[in-house]
This record gives sequence, C-alpha cells and structure tokens, in this order.
Amino acid sequence: MKKLLNIEYACIHANYWMIYGIVSSFASVFLLGRGYRNTEIGVILAAANVVAVVLQPLIADLADRSRKISLAGIMQIMRVMMMLMTVGMFTLQRKSLALSLAFVLLIAWHTVIQPLLHSLNFKLEESGAHINFGVARSTGSLAYSVLMAVLGTLVEKHGIEVLPISGEIIMAMMLLSLILTKVQFDKTKALNDAQAAGGHLRGEDQRKEEKEAKKNGATEERNEAEPMPAEDYEEISLRTFIRRNGMFLFANIGVLGLFFSNSVMNNYLMQIVADVGGDSADMGRILSVMAFLEIPTMVFFDRLRKRFSCQTMLKVGAVGFTVKIVVCHLASSVGMILFAQIFQLVAFGLFLPAMVHFIDEVMERGEAVKGQAVFTMMITLTTIFSSLAGGAILDISGAKMLTFVSSVITALGALVIFAAVDRIRK
Repeated sequence: MKKLLNIEYACIHANYWMIYGIVSSFASVFLLGRGYRNTEIGVILAAANVVAVVLQPLIADLADRSRKISLAGIMQIMRVMMMLMTVGMFTLQRKSLALSLAFVLLIAWHTVIQPLLHSLNFKLEESGAHINFGVARSTGSLAYSVLMAVLGTLVEKHGIEVLPISGEIIMAMMLLSLILTKVQFDKTKALNDAQAAGGHLRGEDQRKEEKEAKKNGATEERNEAEPMPAEDYEEISLRTFIRRNGMFLFANIGVLGLFFSNSVMNNYLMQIVADVGGDSADMGRILSVMAFLEIPTMVFFDRLRKRFSCQTMLKVGAVGFTVKIVVCHLASSVGMILFAQIFQLVAFGLFLPAMVHFIDEVMERGEAVKGQAVFTMMITLTTIFSSLAGGAILDISGAKMLTFVSSVITALGALVIFAAVDRIRK
C-alpha cells in the first residue's frame, strides 16, 4: 500500500508538469497564434501571476487550518475550474478580452496548486509511508520531457489547437489521480493506525509499571526526542509567520532573482530560439532536454541529502542558474542553447527539492504550508516581473538584451542566497 501511495503521488506530479508545459511553456506559441504581440503576452502572463500571488497565501492558510476539506480535495476543486477555463481556448479563436481572461485564470489556478502539491508530500507521510519527493518530482520532469518533445512537433504540423485538446485530457487524468491518491491515503493510514493500536496494547503493561512508579514518588520526564502530540502543535497566523521568519523571507528575495531567468526561459524560449534561427519544434526539443536533465539530480536527491546539507545544495543550485543563463546569452545557435541546458542538472533540478526539504527542516508544523507558499509566491512574483519586462524588452531591444538583463538579475539573486541561507534559524 505504501508503495502504491508513492506511485500515485508520482502520477500527480507527472500530470501537473505536463499541464504546466501546455499552459505555460507553450503560452507564447498559443497566444502568438491567436494574434497577440509580445508585450500583450507579457501583460497576460503577469496578470495571471498577480491573481496567483493574491490567492496563494489565502489558499495555503485554508489548507493549514481546514479540518473539513483535505489538501487533495482543494486540489480537485481547483483542477475542475481549470478544465472549465480550458474550454475558452477551444471556443475563442481570436484575440479578445474573454480569451485573455480565460488564459489569466487558467495559469493562475495552476500556479496556486503548486505549493499544495509540495505540501501534499508531507501530508501523505502522516499515513506512515515515506514519500520520496525527488523521485515523484523527477517523474514530473520525465513526463514533461516526453510531452514537450512530441508537442513541439505536433504544433508545428497541426497548429495550436493541439494545445487545448491535450490540456483537457491531461487535466482529467490528474483529477483521477487525486481521487485515487485520497482513497489510497485513507487505506494506508487506517492500516498504520491498526498496527499502532496493536503496539499500544502490547505496551499497556509497561504503562502500568510507570504509573506504579509514579505513585511511589518517581518523576516522569518527557523524552525530548519524542514527537509532540499533534494537538500540541501551534497554528501560526500569517502575521506571526512573517515576524518569526525574517531571514527566510530575505533568502526568498534571492529566489526572486534566481527564477527570473528561469521564467524568461519558460515564457519566451520561442522568441529566444527564433532569434538564432529555430522554430517551435526546436523549442520543444530544448524544453524536453531541459526537463530530462532535472531527473538524475531529483532521483538521487535523497542520497545527496545524506552527504550534503540543504544550504550547500541551494548555493550550488544558485550558481547553476547563473551559468545557464549566461551561456544562453552568449549562444549564437540552437545547439548552444541546447548545450546550456546541461546546467539544469545543478540549477532547477537541485535547487527545487533542496528548497522544499529545507523549508520542512526549518519550519514549525503550523508554518509548513505557509513556508512552501512563500517560496512559490516568490517564483510567481518573479514570473510577473519577467513577463512584463520580457515582453517589453523583446519588442524594444530583442532577445539578446533580454538574456543579458536576465543574467544580471540571476547573479544578484545568487549572491543573496549565499548571504542568507546559513543564517536561517533551525
């Protein structure tokens, strides 16, 4: 049962990142095909992420506090709403306010799901199963890689209508995965509770002896290594969270800088590739290689974590982001941009799981989802800035200026990461 829970969690990741490829990585391709200019595309992407920034802390707070709706249940509701928004991609054939609004809501809801997906990892472990985040996330990268390799060619041959059709199919698959995961979680937790109850009965005699010792004047001390009962964990308000985690918030300014270049590559790769003579099929291949190279690091992340601290891996990841965008700026061919993706091994592939586990290490239980939401919110904020700035820079100065600006901002983000991560409280 525990193995099945890992498989189902990996399926959720696979579906999530395939949907990301369709609605985000191919956003420029779809919107250009509907008659939008780069600046207009930037405004749409920025607006989507503004909506996400507003919703993320609210949804995270609901997830932390809610006793009636599970994390999986919240994600199911949001996925159904996305399926409704995707209908707009079918029916609206030209640039319009309605199509812009549908696309804004589609990307916003998908972005809001991400911190819930990360937190679901630790929620599922309450069943007694160890959930391997690195393997699950690498499954997402593999699925994304395969889809991007195929999707780029399909769009080149059959047009952009391939995108909403693929989106609806994969969203339905994710909805099914969430339902099955919830069922499996309940079964696994019930089995684990039954086993624990058996252990409770076996330990009853020992507790009787402890009571007798207490009556005779012995003092009972709580083992500090024992976990605090669930009801003793404190629920942390947003205001308290901000006050207690100042250095963590400062480190996330570094995340803002690092992911600027990552967002530029995701949102405007088509324009960057076209600048050196490539097309949408080349873009799909680059996205495929980029995602595939995340997999080895994520698969072996648990082993890396035994040898290196999360702080060290965050620093290495920051360097990887910087070198990758600098090489893209210097590229004069599609082949050079393809070569730059090798640094994805120690950029996104290392930084993301390191940050997810680092947050879990330094946060109290009542802060966990909020911590993941702050991380995701910073990625969302940098997507807003990069969307607005990227579209304008492309229309005014071209792709080379865009990658140059991205290189500078990413390097500054890396410096903040180096300065902050070792000073975050344990």
